[in-house]
Amino acid sequence: MEPDGKVDIDAALVRRLISLQFPQWADLTLEPVDSAGTDNAIYRLGEKMAVRLPCVDWAVGQVAKEQQWLPKLAPALPVPVPVPLAMGTPAAGFPWPWSVYQWLEGENATVAPVADLHHAAAVLADFISAMQRIDTAGGPPPGPHNSHRGVPLAARDNAVREALAALRQELDAETAGAVWEAALRAPVWSGAPVWLHGDLHPGNVLVEQGRLRAIIDFGTLGVGDPACDVMAGWTLLDAAARASFRAALPVDDATWLRGSGWALSFGLIAYAYYKQTNPVLAGISKHAIDEVMADFGRGR
Repeated sequence: MEPDGKVDIDAALVRRLISLQFPQWADLTLEPVDSAGTDNAIYRLGEKMAVRLPCVDWAVGQVAKEQQWLPKLAPALPVPVPVPLAMGTPAAGFPWPWSVYQWLEGENATVAPVADLHHAAAVLADFISAMQRIDTAGGPPPGPHNSHRGVPLAARDNAVREALAALRQELDAETAGAVWEAALRAPVWSGAPVWLHGDLHPGNVLVEQGRLRAIIDFGTLGVGDPACDVMAGWTLLDAAARASFRAALPVDDATWLRGSGWALSFGLIAYAYYKQTNPVLAGISKHAIDEVMADFGRGR
């Protein structure tokens, strides 16, 4: 265990785990996959699989959740998502369960940015709409397992205020606070909870030839307020594509406004946390802040 609570994971450990538990794959190539994510280590296994191992204790519950729900959700979704093929158990000094997934082709959007944003807007709207149509019976409500994605916005107020105070020298905190207050005033969600990916941003989509191809990393999967996934309009899109995205979504004005609040709160909290340690996630979060603030300036 490293001093920051992370488990030290390397290719040798992953190779031992595969050899012990899935010897039929022991001779396949194994290569680390670069990722700006902080919860899991990822290795490509052969040509058609990926190994994903939690490297922090708060991510451990994601393994069983994804194993249970992704096979049920995937057939109803219009875009490829990771499908678990096997679940490993603690062994060889590794303390937690882990997963083997089907490999999805494409480059992470942090490496190969989405070029066709209008196509991405359509894909995201179709994906979110499909998620919302899936029966939520037994689905996990917001909690520590998904970083509380899908809770009422007011539950994020203290964290947003702390982030605004920490970032006062780096952005217009007064205007950002006004944008946040406007989102808080939006009517709360009174409908039934819907399925949420919970973390729709460039680090969790794959791109081929400039187009969004797949959506990955369902660690924040849960059921809750649909506004949470609407934040994709500001984390992934520009103003023009965002207009197309809004037109294609089955959401009301209040949900759209809360979605901007989700994007802003995501951006502020993540930027304050990662600005010194993870430039990729800091860039993603700063983009979300800038897009929400720009919309506010345009009166949208």
